Amino acid sequence: MTKDNLSSSDLNDRTVYVSAVNVADLPEVVAKGISQGRVYSLNSSTGDRLALVKDRSLAFVLARQNEFHPVPVH
Repeated sequence: MTKDNLSSSDLNDRTVYVSAVNVADLPEVVAKGISQGRVYSLNSSTGDRLALVKDRSLAFVLARQNEFHPVPVH
């Protein structure tokens, strides 16, 4: 995640939403090279995908390292 990925409103809202994503549902160019069936997405409050990571715990660590408050989405 970089500040280049975020709008000014996203920078003010320090909440990110963590959700599981099936690799099959990702665009082919993104899914290419991912061997597992599921990854985790960090999304802004406006729904913009900020990052994809290999597991849920890494998603929470990444969010906190970037001073965001991660919230799980079921």
